[in-house]
Amino acid sequence: MAVAPDARQWVYKYADFLYSYALARLDDETLSKDLVQETFLAAVEKLDQFKGQSSERTWLTAILKNKVIDVYRKRNSALQQDRIEHEPEREFFEADDGHWRGIYAPRHCGLDNADDPTLRKELAEILQKCLKKLPALWYSVFKMKHMDEEATAVICKELKITPGNFWVIIHRAKLNLRACIQKEEGI
Repeated sequence: MAVAPDARQWVYKYADFLYSYALARLDDETLSKDLVQETFLAAVEKLDQFKGQSSERTWLTAILKNKVIDVYRKRNSALQQDRIEHEPEREFFEADDGHWRGIYAPRHCGLDNADDPTLRKELAEILQKCLKKLPALWYSVFKMKHMDEEATAVICKELKITPGNFWVIIHRAKLNLRACIQKEEGI
């Protein structure tokens, strides 16, 4: 028989972890705090549904994850007209051989010493700065794919985009991030 969760201990045990989880995905301190509180409230309301098949932390994280996805949906609902309907390959790659066009070709980024903690921290800060510059839909897709490691089908379903649109968004997000990082690094 599963032990019933003790909701009185959740804030003490899980608030910091859940806050970090939300903040890493939303980059908004106030919204992250609100979502953690909403997670605790939702969990208390659904306490009778907890079957003990996972840990309390896993269960609370799943509730929070759904709330984060709801935020992504809300942010993106106004941007659904922002769907990308052209072929980015024409813009970035040569038609005859598929190689990068000169101005879009990757440049050496000078990260030969990627094990240096200072360099990794600096790159992480630059990446966060560049992520903030992405359109909301691109940001959501990129975060879900590369931070949460969600399957493409799940992302498409949750954000109500087509698989083709997903791949174009991921491609453009990566290109924009690369260009931003190169600009920030002075490469």
